[in-house]
Amino acid sequence: MPDGPLIVQSDRSVMLEVDHPRARDLKLSLAAFAELEKAPEHIHSYRLTPLGLWNARASGLDAAEVIDVLIDGSRYPVPHEVLVWIADTMDRYGRLVLEAHPAYGLVLRTVDEPVLEEMLATPAVAEFLGDRIDRELVAVPHRARGPLKQALLRAGWPADDRAGFVDGAAHPVALTRSGWEVRDYQQAAADHFLASGNGVVVLPCGAGKTIVGVVALAESAVRTLILVTNTLSARQWRAELLARTTLTPDEIGEYSGTRKQIRPITIATYQVLVARSRGAQSHLDLLDEQDWGLVIYDEVHLLPAPVFRTTADIQSRRRLGLTATLIREDGREGDVFTLIGPKRYEMLWKDLEAQKWIATAVCTEVRVVLSEAERMMVATAAPPDRYRLATIARSKLDVVQALVDQHEGEATLVIGQYLDQLEDLASTLGAPLITGKTSVTERQKWFDRFRSGEIDLLVVSKVANFSLDLPDASVAIQVSGAFGSRQEEAQRLGRILRPKAAHGPARFYTVVSQDTPDQDFAGKRQRFLAEQGYTYSIVDAADL
Repeated sequence: MPDGPLIVQSDRSVMLEVDHPRARDLKLSLAAFAELEKAPEHIHSYRLTPLGLWNARASGLDAAEVIDVLIDGSRYPVPHEVLVWIADTMDRYGRLVLEAHPAYGLVLRTVDEPVLEEMLATPAVAEFLGDRIDRELVAVPHRARGPLKQALLRAGWPADDRAGFVDGAAHPVALTRSGWEVRDYQQAAADHFLASGNGVVVLPCGAGKTIVGVVALAESAVRTLILVTNTLSARQWRAELLARTTLTPDEIGEYSGTRKQIRPITIATYQVLVARSRGAQSHLDLLDEQDWGLVIYDEVHLLPAPVFRTTADIQSRRRLGLTATLIREDGREGDVFTLIGPKRYEMLWKDLEAQKWIATAVCTEVRVVLSEAERMMVATAAPPDRYRLATIARSKLDVVQALVDQHEGEATLVIGQYLDQLEDLASTLGAPLITGKTSVTERQKWFDRFRSGEIDLLVVSKVANFSLDLPDASVAIQVSGAFGSRQEEAQRLGRILRPKAAHGPARFYTVVSQDTPDQDFAGKRQRFLAEQGYTYSIVDAADL
């Protein structure tokens, strides 16, 4: 009997025995087509899904290669119905092909006429199709390229987009190599993207996703639009570009709420793109007029719906998405796949931790027993209010103070969701408070003082969830969060994952009100990190 590390089951789940000698190689193979669900110490579990298989097909794998991996690595015979389903599912990709046509511009071609007939008879798809050319070809309006791909994916017949990309305007730029080096995995991620021209790179927080974007930009040497989550992130990107490339300040523009600069390399915030312009043209139209050769989406898993819509209109541009996780709480991962591109490269959090590229993290859930009055207030509140009341309970204040005292002298972030709670904490701890109301200048001042070591404690709202570069932060204390957002939990841990000079662990605390909805939602938020192999120890606040 074969002694492989895999067990493939009829429900399309796949289990991998981590300690098996072949586990490492098979883990890399599985990452190309299966979705990791859980990665605890000894058994990792994966799920075979249509989107995962179509993603693999778009990246060049065929069904035979996927099936060979499963059969060759499996300890028991792979269920026949699973093998048939894999072949049938992957065979759906490519029956419809988008391609350039000398007379009609853009066409949808089929290698299976009944599939095309079915799509023509499907209103949600047909609205994006033009005139029928012949039995195999249908014209596609240029602006429908993205929406059509979305509609076809939802219909279960994802299109193979071979229509190519416009070159965009050239703009000379090169990397400057003094004082730093591109890590092997960063170069590999950039190379996988450049070989295809579109797609997503998935790397943990703190692993240097920005560097991947910088390398891709430099090697493309074209006018580039970079889309980011906020103004602070825009300025961090600008600093990285100036430090690591030959670009000058005059070549980099910021298009945000406060500045409207369009230059060869333009960094724009998602917020300004979705805001209404007071002029005749929208911000999106102004930016879309530029001859971009590359569009980079930072934190691509956060794309707002209006940005998805405009992304659907710029399918002729090369597109790179950067993210720590493709999880979207709204379930729109399929839109990332169709509009940005397939996953081109991924590294697991624990793999980079083992290689010392990100810090080892110790995660702890601290459970606080509420006072009788607080428990009654939560219990008798209307259901929509119970979570908020539980998570902002004042009983947490002393616990947070105890944790801050325990880590005195270490760079510490106290992170939360609710402003009144954060204001109380900032007052109690005597620490600066940074929220969405804090000006960019004020935020920059406090972040710079934190980076320099002048201060070692900040209280921050959800504005610190994304794209915040505080490399010396080593302790994060989470007091409240966005209900069960796995994405937010991962991002908050990511604030402290930069490798530490002393090589000590990063410490991530979640302070939770026991026996309340706060505790229930904390468990849901932790799922993604548990899937990545992190474990939470649970301690009683009284034992601190």
